[in-house]
Amino acid sequence: MLKPLKSSNLPKQELIEFLWNTKRRIWRKVAKDLSKRNQDKIEVNLYQINKYSKENDMIIIPGKVLSSGELDHKIQIAAFNFSEKAREKLLKSKSIVMNIRELYEKNPTGTNITIIK
Repeated sequence: MLKPLKSSNLPKQELIEFLWNTKRRIWRKVAKDLSKRNQDKIEVNLYQINKYSKENDMIIIPGKVLSSGELDHKIQIAAFNFSEKAREKLLKSKSIVMNIRELYEKNPTGTNITIIK
C-alpha cells in the first residue's frame, strides 16, 4: 500500500500521519481516504448513515457528515468533521459523536468498525 498524499490542512495532515503509522489496515484505509484531493473529498448525509448502519454500530466517516435526512437509531460515530445540524440530529438520536482520534483511542485495533463513504 502506498503512503497517502499530504494535505495542506495541518491538523488533517497530522491525523493522516498518525493513522498511517499505526500499521493497522483499517486505520491506513481511513488515512488514505482522508488524504484525497478536495474534489474527491468524502461527504456523507445522515440518511445514508441511517441506511447502512444498525443500532449500536461503530461508524467512521473519513470526511464530513452532513445533515440531510434523519437517524432513527443510536450509533457511535466518528468523522473528521460534522456540520452543526448533523451533530444536533446525532445527539438528538442519543448517538455518541466523536472525532477520529477519539475513536482510535477507544478502539485501537479497529475491530467492529464500519467505514461509510
